[in-house]
Amino acid sequence: MAIEKSKVKKIDEQEDRLLDEHLSYDDATVELSLRPQTLEDYVGQEKAKKTLRISIDAAKQRGESLDHVLIYGPPGLGKTTLATIIAHEMGVNLKTTSGPSIEKPADLAAILTNLDEHDVLFIDEIHRLNRISEEVMYPAMEDYTLDLITGKGPAANTLKMNLSKFTLIGATTRAGQISTPLHDRFGILLKLDLYNDDEIKRILKRSAGILDVEISESGLTELAKRSRGTPRVANRLLRRVRDYAQVKGNGIITDEMAEEALKLLDIDEIGLDDVDRRILKTIIGTFNGGPVGIDTLAAIIDEEPITIEDVYEPYLMRLGFINRTPRGRCVTRIAYEHLGIPYNKISSAQIKFDTNI
Repeated sequence: MAIEKSKVKKIDEQEDRLLDEHLSYDDATVELSLRPQTLEDYVGQEKAKKTLRISIDAAKQRGESLDHVLIYGPPGLGKTTLATIIAHEMGVNLKTTSGPSIEKPADLAAILTNLDEHDVLFIDEIHRLNRISEEVMYPAMEDYTLDLITGKGPAANTLKMNLSKFTLIGATTRAGQISTPLHDRFGILLKLDLYNDDEIKRILKRSAGILDVEISESGLTELAKRSRGTPRVANRLLRRVRDYAQVKGNGIITDEMAEEALKLLDIDEIGLDDVDRRILKTIIGTFNGGPVGIDTLAAIIDEEPITIEDVYEPYLMRLGFINRTPRGRCVTRIAYEHLGIPYNKISSAQIKFDTNI
């Protein structure tokens, strides 16, 4: 399956970051080779897998297309992989696009009219589909028809076209930004959660076998606990540590080799990098631990607010290092302890930190 440029992060849009959960150009080809092709090979997300297995088997027994599917959750957890698996399990073709690449209804019409019976259409970042194109999707999803307006003004006419029965799979990191009319037309809703360390170890072991990398059990553990619960990050770290073990060792990834490599990459024992620590130290050193508004924080660390919310905050919140309050972001006591900073809300305002670290 080809990966569209619109689905991968552009290098000039955001600083290249090893722990970025978004797909980069460098990852695209390698990730394709590591993606499982069946639900049995797909590790984790057991609730979503059970739901899909029943729905897929039922649709195949009836000879119908699968109901429309909405997959949501943080980036890097396998939404695109699940779409690929659904098409494979159904034995149909997969057509892929993304919300931002559909600029006008004609673009969407061209895609829909080229779908064969029971095909799967995967739209990544579906929350970024513009409103006019979104309204074209309503009759297409419900009645498998396409309403096109020809001409302008008094001479305008509505042309109704029948479509092949297809399955729409939408993926999003921001389910709350999908309009209610579009959201309600999805019959299957799948929420993907961050993975635990045992699941990440299973993913890493499978990936190591595909990449022909020898890795010890302790090496798997060391990589898993620094992978932020995200398979994409885990596979990226595996490749970087593989390079280090090849050059500095005998090619075998042990816990010592993994620790040395990740220390060189400035990734600590729980998966925080310099950007994560800069966010925490800025809130502590400049705002006495918070609260601080997202726009103010973004301006100080020179990042976009949406980047902080989508890329950095989910993992920091999962660790319990940051709380969101009505007044802004606050750093918790355990974050102070991890950074080795005394938890003193009064005196910490006077402590000066190098926020570039």
